[in-house]
Amino acid sequence: MGESITEGTIINWLVNEGESFDEGDIILEVATDKVDNEVPAPSSGTLIKTLFHAKDVVPVGEVIAVLEVSEEVSTKKGAVSKTDKTPQKKTEKSKKKKTVSKSSTQNVASTSFSSSNSNQFFSPLVIEIAKAHHISFEELARIPATGNEGRLRKSDVFHYIEEGRPYKFAQPITQDPTAYRIPQLTFDKGKGKIVEMDRMRQMIADHMVYSKHTSPHVTAYVEADLTNMVNWRNANKKAFQDKYGERLTFTPLFVEAVAKAVKDFPNINASVDGNNIIIKEDINIGMATALPSGNLIVPVVKKADTKDLKALATDVNDLAGKARDNKLAGDDIKGSTFTISNVGTFGSVMGTPIINQPEVAILALGIIKKRPEVIETEKGDEIAIRSMMYLSLSFDHRVVDGFLGGSFVRRVADYFEQFDVNRKI
Repeated sequence: MGESITEGTIINWLVNEGESFDEGDIILEVATDKVDNEVPAPSSGTLIKTLFHAKDVVPVGEVIAVLEVSEEVSTKKGAVSKTDKTPQKKTEKSKKKKTVSKSSTQNVASTSFSSSNSNQFFSPLVIEIAKAHHISFEELARIPATGNEGRLRKSDVFHYIEEGRPYKFAQPITQDPTAYRIPQLTFDKGKGKIVEMDRMRQMIADHMVYSKHTSPHVTAYVEADLTNMVNWRNANKKAFQDKYGERLTFTPLFVEAVAKAVKDFPNINASVDGNNIIIKEDINIGMATALPSGNLIVPVVKKADTKDLKALATDVNDLAGKARDNKLAGDDIKGSTFTISNVGTFGSVMGTPIINQPEVAILALGIIKKRPEVIETEKGDEIAIRSMMYLSLSFDHRVVDGFLGGSFVRRVADYFEQFDVNRKI
């Protein structure tokens, strides 16, 4: 499913228990992030038992089903029958843990809790586990931590989940009677047609809420004159396609300029791990892309700073085509270190984008619009028709201050404005 994939969600089983199948038949569909994958049968046989159900999230390497394969593949049959014992042991173990969970929960006050985890910073792995099990930060803070310096470890979270999440519904004790309390409001949501969110929309919603909850967002705005870039692209797009067989849109030009600015300000190419800042070595530019369904996905141009305009155009066109046809692979949407969102595609003048976690900044590019502008010439100030664009950078104020954020977005605008009109394709 891709080198960076650590887990997948079973969408549905296409073969039921007891049914036979031929080699190459699709047994089930698995989703990794926002990409759906079909899993073919390794050989002909019968599905004996499924160990996970639809919508279950399964770690990579986990046994998900027991197959009885044809006699001619005896080695595979032996291996499969061997795995049949694993689920049984697992069941016995889980039953034992469930008993412990029951007794442990009885000792926990159902109306109060004390936070045993004094370190409020959690590693990306712990956060991913928490997201998968819909565990809030408040609940994470209550889990007993056994790591160095009170850090919460992966094993602590899994142990807590196996115990039945005893602090899930615990309410904090308010020591100060004058402290602010979140009001329990009931809103009239109105009446109308009810549309259930599909799986991808649910993932987007969770990701957006998580990002706003994690990162204090600040947005900086600049204005850029793209007249030179627009004129050059209009004059060369046909020759570019004739020479390289690739459409020349504005996106590869934007990616090129952003990658250069990231090299100038490497601290914008980062993520946060507890009290540490990880400055990424590779510059991988994500492109927020709207799918025909209306959902959002972010394919990634890998190592954008090392590629020329032809290679960037090829990558951008290839990823956009895959997105339209729903053929993106898992690795196509992994590894982004900085994201751009071209909101101008939909006619928006500017936008305030939400950071694509675990990155620390995201750039929104507004519509390119012709406006009368005052420019300096040899004759003095004159009014001219120029192609203008607003750029807006949302950044994580935990690690990116106003100076870095403002300097970076200004540098991107400078690269746009200083585009070489005599550039050869």
